[in-house]
Amino acid sequence: MKRVFPTHPTNDPVIENPWQRLREFTDARIGLGRAGVSVPTKHLLAFQLAHAQAIDAVHTPLNIDGLIENLVSQSWCPKGQPLRLHSRAEHRDMYLQRPDYGRLLNKASEQILEDHAYLCDDKYDLAFVIVDGLSALAIEENIAPFLGELIPALTSGPEPWRIAPLCFVEQGRVAIGDHIGQLLNAKCVVVLVGERPGLSSPDSMGLYLTWGPKVGKTDAYRNCISNIRPAGLNYPEAGRKARYLLNEARTKQLSGVQLKDRTDETALEHDNDNHNFLISKK
Repeated sequence: MKRVFPTHPTNDPVIENPWQRLREFTDARIGLGRAGVSVPTKHLLAFQLAHAQAIDAVHTPLNIDGLIENLVSQSWCPKGQPLRLHSRAEHRDMYLQRPDYGRLLNKASEQILEDHAYLCDDKYDLAFVIVDGLSALAIEENIAPFLGELIPALTSGPEPWRIAPLCFVEQGRVAIGDHIGQLLNAKCVVVLVGERPGLSSPDSMGLYLTWGPKVGKTDAYRNCISNIRPAGLNYPEAGRKARYLLNEARTKQLSGVQLKDRTDETALEHDNDNHNFLISKK
């Protein structure tokens, strides 16, 4: 069959996709259109930029000195000199190749915490552990405004939390919080870590809460709040969820799969409804 070509030139070689209107509701790459059989150049370049930003987020070191200087100047910062620690992963390549090394402190950091515990008689309810993880950018962008929402609420309530000096960890993973909490003899530990960057979220921070931290605990004993950032879960909402989980953990003396986040009003309404949703109402 003979192919018929248009008799007049087209001004725009890009054929738009009718789904492009849905893109205002999501960061997903949908409705991009096409140029011939290819993705339009502007979308290809945007994808390559996002990929480069994700790589940078993984490999850029955390500016701990600047971070400590910023946080200790805040009125809500817990008392005591911040503790600067390091995992057993000596450098970034080792961190990426040996995840197990990122879950434990090196000997020097263990000694720092043991000395602190020996010199300080304070009994801590809670320890915040700030970890670079897989995105230092996430920590640098989100840690100060989020803690500024959370800590004042924890220390000013009817039952204020006794909070340990802030702990900063290089080349760390989530489970390293258990090691730190155990050495500090803290009742609860909250790990704030840079999450694995996506192609639209290189700045996503995660929160992991463990009651009774101890080396060897699995993820089943942790509660997670993910995607804390302005374009994801905003700071007031993340702080509200964290306060609820912390207060419930202290009341029930547990965390993990046995502790449910019931901050969503619809979940509470559903719990009060004895009707079985599998059976239609007559």
